[in-house]
Amino acid sequence: MSKVKKNKSVWSSRILNENSNNFKKFGSSIYIDRRLFKEDISASMVHIEMLCKQKIISLKVKNKIIWGLKKILNEIVKKKFNFDIKHEDIHMNIENRLFEIIGEDAGYLHTARSRNDQVITDFKLWIRKANKEIIKNLDTTIKIILSSSEKHIYTIMPGFTHLKNAQPISLAHYLLAYVEMFSRDKKRFLRNLSSLLENPLGVGALSGTSYNIDRNYTTKKLKFDSPTNNSIDTVSDRDFVVDFLYTASMCSMHISRIAEELIIWNSEGFNLISLNDKVVTGSSIMPQKRNPDSLELIRGKTGSIYGNLFSMLTVLKGLPLSYFKDLQDDKKFIFDAYDQLKNSIMVMNEVLKNILFNKKNMQILAEKGFITSTDFADYLVKVHNYPFRKAYQSTASLVNYCEKKNKKLSELTINEIRKIEPKLNDKVLKVFNLKNSIDSKKSYGGTSFGNIKKMINKYKKEIK
Repeated sequence: MSKVKKNKSVWSSRILNENSNNFKKFGSSIYIDRRLFKEDISASMVHIEMLCKQKIISLKVKNKIIWGLKKILNEIVKKKFNFDIKHEDIHMNIENRLFEIIGEDAGYLHTARSRNDQVITDFKLWIRKANKEIIKNLDTTIKIILSSSEKHIYTIMPGFTHLKNAQPISLAHYLLAYVEMFSRDKKRFLRNLSSLLENPLGVGALSGTSYNIDRNYTTKKLKFDSPTNNSIDTVSDRDFVVDFLYTASMCSMHISRIAEELIIWNSEGFNLISLNDKVVTGSSIMPQKRNPDSLELIRGKTGSIYGNLFSMLTVLKGLPLSYFKDLQDDKKFIFDAYDQLKNSIMVMNEVLKNILFNKKNMQILAEKGFITSTDFADYLVKVHNYPFRKAYQSTASLVNYCEKKNKKLSELTINEIRKIEPKLNDKVLKVFNLKNSIDSKKSYGGTSFGNIKKMINKYKKEIK
C-alpha cells in the first residue's frame, strides 16, 4: 500500500487514468498552502489523539502516527521535505510522507475527517495567528506615533480641508488622528479573532460522521470555544476569510492615507518634513533627487490588497452549498494580503521613526490663509452675542479687507478692525494668536494642549 501511496494520487483506485500534467499544475495548491504545515500537523495530532481516546484506533497506532507527524514537522522546518505537485496540497503531501515513514498505519489518520473540514481547521488556526501578528505590528505603529506626538504638542501647523489652510492645530493632534484610525483597525482584527473560535474539525465532507468522535475534545485542544453547529455551512463558510480581507483592506487604506500625507508634506511645495536616507531612494539620472519610494510603494500595495478582497467576494457570489474547488484560491488571497499588509506596516514604522518635522515651515504655513477667521467669528458670538451667520459675514468682510491690503489678520490694528466692527476694543486682538486659537478648542476631542496631553495618556494606558 505504501508503494501505491507514493506513486499515485489518493483517489487512483477510483480515477483510473492519470491526470494530465497541465491539469496537475492547474489543480495543485501545494506551493501556496504549504504555509499551513504547522497547523495541519498540530490539528492532525489532536485528531488522532481524539480517535484513540474514543477507542476508534489503538494506542499503538496513535503513537506511531504522532511519531511520524513529528518527524515530518522536523523535516519541513529543516527544509528537508520534498513538496510534490503530484500530491496536490499540503494535506496529501504530509499524508503521503507519513505512509513512507510508518507504512499502512498512516491510513488511519484520515478516519472520521475530510480534507474539507481539515483545511478549514488549518486555515482558521493560521488566520488566528495572522490577526495576532498584525495587531502586534499595529501596536508598534501606535507607540511610534505617540512618542512623536509627545514631542510635538506645542508644534503649530495648519489643519487642512480641501488641502487648503483651515484652522490652526497642534501637530500632535494631527498625528493622533492616525492613532484613532489604527486603533479602529486593531479592534477589527480583534473582532476577527472572536469569529474564528468555532471548531470545524469533525464535520467531514459536509454531513458529519458516523464515528463516535468527540468534537468538544478537539475544540478544547485546539483552543476553539465551541464546535460549529452545521456541517454543511462549516465546509462552505468563508466569511472569516472575507472578514480578514476586509479588515486588511481598511488597515491598508489607512496606511495609504498617511503615506500620501507624508509624500505631500515631503514635497518642495509644502516642505513640512524631511526623510532620513534610510527610507528614501535616488534617481538614475537626476543626482539631486531623494524620492519617498517607500511611501509610494505602501500606497501602491493597497490596490492589490483591495484586489484580494474583491476576488474572494467574486468567487463566493455564485457558489451554492457546500464545498467547491473554486474555494481553493482563498488561501492565495489571504496569504498575499497578509504579506503585503505586514510588510507595509513594518515599512511605515521605519518611515515614522525617520521623519524630521520642519517646525519653522509649519509655523510659517500656519500664518497664511487667515486661519484664525473662525476664532474671530466665534468671539463676536460669545462676547457680543451675534448670531453666528452675522458674525460670519463680518469676518468675511475683515478677510476681504486683509486681502486687499495684503495683510495677515494678526497684523491688523484695532482701528482697522473697527472699520468693520466699531464696538470692538483691543481685547479682540488675542483671538488672532495661533496658540490662543489652538488652546481655546477645549471641547472633548479638540486640539487644545490640555486635551492632547490627556489623550496621549489615555492611548498609552490602552496600548499596555
